[in-house]
Amino acid sequence: MKIFVGFDDTDVLGAPIGTGRLVRMYEEKLPPEARLWGVLRHQLLVDDRIPYTSHNSPACAVVEAEAALLPRLIELAAQHIAEFASPGSDPGLCVAREDADMSRVIEFALACTRSVRTQEEAKAVTAEAGIHLSGHGGTNDGIIGATAAVGLTSCGWSGRFLEYGGGLRDLPDPISVAALQARGIYPVPLDHNATVLSPETLITTKGWPRPRFWAGQAILPVQYHYGRWVAVGKERRPFAHMRKAATLVWTKAYRVIGGHEASGQKHGGGKGMGDRKHGHGAGQKR
Repeated sequence: MKIFVGFDDTDVLGAPIGTGRLVRMYEEKLPPEARLWGVLRHQLLVDDRIPYTSHNSPACAVVEAEAALLPRLIELAAQHIAEFASPGSDPGLCVAREDADMSRVIEFALACTRSVRTQEEAKAVTAEAGIHLSGHGGTNDGIIGATAAVGLTSCGWSGRFLEYGGGLRDLPDPISVAALQARGIYPVPLDHNATVLSPETLITTKGWPRPRFWAGQAILPVQYHYGRWVAVGKERRPFAHMRKAATLVWTKAYRVIGGHEASGQKHGGGKGMGDRKHGHGAGQKR
């Protein structure tokens, strides 16, 4: 079965590891009996009343495992947060099985995309659903975004894949429709004619594919530009591979010195807001 592991508010401005990267790294903690199906980034409300770091976007790891592994996955996620979350952050963790009654959690999650929610609301809907929710430092504001990440993933109609099926960033560019479909990624043209693409059609991904989670599947929206089909999404950043290597080195130094003077810095309401209205995923930092 699929188990949703939502994280939020694990970094601060200037931190070497944002929440999205931290969640992708969670794969390294998984036991042999578990497999990472994918990692989804979700976009919540951006509002000055919300102390987010850059985008207010939590992330959810979707793990395929037997239900008996649930307590172990929670334990490993908590350890992962303790190891990699930034000093001054307010991490939250939410974990749910796919067969839980997620109706109220989904309702809360959708509300988090358009209005400011509170910790108490997150606690109430997760308690009603009987799913795990825990704070791991600071104000614990991350429980709001972590809950939203799990709810939005559960609904099957939200999010962009940061990882899917392993090696998403290692796929060739351009890549054929047939090769994408073989990996469970389905290109969907956004043109007026709803064009049907042939298996041989090449898709330019601008670095790597960035599928959306639509109808419970990995869907890659594409558009026709200047004689070629191009995936929707930003260009790959120059020297991204060098940044990745440098991050690993910087992370070790960062943990040794205990962060930097920007620790805890956020947009919006800032620190110390307690349980006042935060946006879903308050303090989310990417």
